[in-house]
Amino acid sequence: MLDGRTAIVTGAGRGIGAAIARALDAAGARVALVARSVDQLEETAATLANEPVVVPADLATPDGPGSAVAAALEAFGGRIDVLVNNAGIIMRKDTEALTIEDLDNVWNANVRSVLLASAAVIPPMLSAGSGSIISISSISGLRGAPRRALYAASKAALDGMTRALAMEYGPRGIRANSVAPGVVQTDMWRENLAKPGVADAVLGVIPTRRLSTAEEVADTVVFLASDASRAITGEVIAADGGMRSTLNLWPTV
Repeated sequence: MLDGRTAIVTGAGRGIGAAIARALDAAGARVALVARSVDQLEETAATLANEPVVVPADLATPDGPGSAVAAALEAFGGRIDVLVNNAGIIMRKDTEALTIEDLDNVWNANVRSVLLASAAVIPPMLSAGSGSIISISSISGLRGAPRRALYAASKAALDGMTRALAMEYGPRGIRANSVAPGVVQTDMWRENLAKPGVADAVLGVIPTRRLSTAEEVADTVVFLASDASRAITGEVIAADGGMRSTLNLWPTV
């Protein structure tokens, strides 16, 4: 499906990012793995078959995204077919308690880094006449959730960015889409779900009555990276067990 193509996956050291890297590799792509932790990146790389590239970088810094893309371009001979913007941080905090530092940290990691990385891959994609930019958003950017005003704002920004990129670069062969996971079985959610009553409350608003898996999110990314989705751009696809379509009341967790 993706034989001979190259991809960058940010936040690839664990969780959804690692699952996306494995799925793209299994589909035939050669993947550049980007994150801060070299150890985690190397663990993910050890599970891949198509000569993965490990690129340590702090994407929340001004120079991090551009440097990471440049390293991947050098390793791939100047071609990037797919960018998956997965890296980011989550924050659950009462809105009145948010600080300027909180705003800067979340915005730099979740929004600025994505725009800078996307801008960096656009020139080689334009040269090739094709490319797919996929950003990992969240149901929090689509439906209201308590204690997530800042996080939700950052993810809604990704969705807006996706639509703008689709309009700007669609005529020149580049597609842009977002994937919005719901509640996924990752380390980010396990601690919260372990609290009394939380798991039952969360499952009660998921139509499938189960958590999504990182692999299910990854399958959606592979679809958007492939020619099977060649008519799809500017979309936000919810990989959430139906929460986007049916959720009326988010549990206060």
